[in-house]
Order: sequence, then C-alpha cells, then structure tokens
Amino acid sequence: MSIEELKIEIAKKVFETDDENLLSELDMLLNYNEKVVLDELPKHVQEGIKRGLQQAKEGKLIPYDEVKKRLSEKWH
Repeated sequence: MSIEELKIEIAKKVFETDDENLLSELDMLLNYNEKVVLDELPKHVQEGIKRGLQQAKEGKLIPYDEVKKRLSEKWH
C-alpha cells in the first residue's frame, strides 16, 4: 500500500467514526510535538530522559520479564 493509499484509508475511517475519544486522541497525536513537550520539563527531567534514550541506544536495557521478576520479588 502506498502512502497515498494509506492516507485515503485513514481518512475514510476518520469520516466514518463518531467516537469522540478516538478523534480527540488522533487530533492530539497529529498535533504532538516531542520537542515542545521535552522543553517544558525541568532540566533534570530532560537530562534523565536523554540519558535513558542514550542507554537504550547502547543496548543497556533490562528485559521486561526481568523487571517483572525483580518487582514481584520486591513487593511480594
């Protein structure tokens, strides 16, 4: 499917729905600007997010199952 065909399919679905929540979420998604949101956060939070993204790029991640296991052991 080409990008133009995908746009048409999405537009058809948007015109066919009366789901206000879906339309509102779609509107937010289409108007989302990550840079503006990040710039509004305190500097220490911005730095933490950037550090986390860099760690992810470097493969320094903990698998979901391991996180679940650790939390389960901690809270049970």
